[in-house]
Amino acid sequence: MGSIDLRLGGEKKVLDVCCGPKGMWFDKHDKRALFLDNRKEFHKMVYPSGTKTANIDPDEIGDFTNIKYPDNTFYIVVMDPPHIVQENPTGMITKQYGHLTKDNWQNVLRKGFAECFRVLKPNGTFIFKWCENNIPLKEILELTPEKPLFGHKSGKHLNTHWLCFIKKESDMFVGLTPKE
Repeated sequence: MGSIDLRLGGEKKVLDVCCGPKGMWFDKHDKRALFLDNRKEFHKMVYPSGTKTANIDPDEIGDFTNIKYPDNTFYIVVMDPPHIVQENPTGMITKQYGHLTKDNWQNVLRKGFAECFRVLKPNGTFIFKWCENNIPLKEILELTPEKPLFGHKSGKHLNTHWLCFIKKESDMFVGLTPKE
């Protein structure tokens, strides 16, 4: 297990499974959230237009395809996974957010979806962000049986999607057929 404090009142309510440089967060140190990423790195790149930095500083190092927390732990899970498919990433975007590889991106994202829903509490909220520059959203949604509740397109070219899902309540009668 990770180092989450599960005592009453000390519980982290939100899990960001691919936090990267925490670009979507207003407070990059929000105490309600647990920030997870598979690396801790600092990048500085100098361009003719100026210097850009990326500080990947998660609370915990971990893999979003194998989250080390019990089932039904978090009220909200956020996933902004790598969305660029490359074998030898060198650009700032891949340094900030990571990358997927051609041979296994579907399996990685499939496992990631399953893990996010596993650690999400029943009726909990799952927020998913995807930029479809390389892979259309339709192909990504085929990797999970869960259906989004609603979403929003954003960005200059409207190719970044924000989707909201709700985890179903446990159904203790799954697999049973009603008597007629």
